[in-house]
Amino acid sequence: MTTPNDVPHRLFLSIGRLSRALRQAGAPGPGHGAISAMATLDVHGPLRLGDLALKEGVAAATMSRIVATLVESGFVAREPDPIDRRAWLAELTDEGRRTLHDVQSVRIRELCARIDRLSDDRRAALEAALPALEALLDEESDPT
Repeated sequence: MTTPNDVPHRLFLSIGRLSRALRQAGAPGPGHGAISAMATLDVHGPLRLGDLALKEGVAAATMSRIVATLVESGFVAREPDPIDRRAWLAELTDEGRRTLHDVQSVRIRELCARIDRLSDDRRAALEAALPALEALLDEESDPT
């Protein structure tokens, strides 16, 4: 049973609320799932739909809907897979890359403003916690 004082419970609520607050900062743009998919394409380059879905941790049908919307908006292009002409790759367009970077910039500025309002001690604690938070994202992380 979780209580409001449990670290996992508090962390779950804090991360979710902070994420939502950052998404609401600035001009409206593509939704969270779309921005996440665009960021993955920006880092990894063109990907097959199934590979993109796997990296994003969503079903292929969900990713298909996200990519279709991104293609319609001009943020992603579909290109033939050079290895298998029956398949296609999703690739971030220049407009998609600009939009992604604009959205990330606004959200990072908002996060910086929030961090700047913290006391020096809390900023230092946040910085010290970063390796542990990053390790939570790595399923094969070193337990040290």
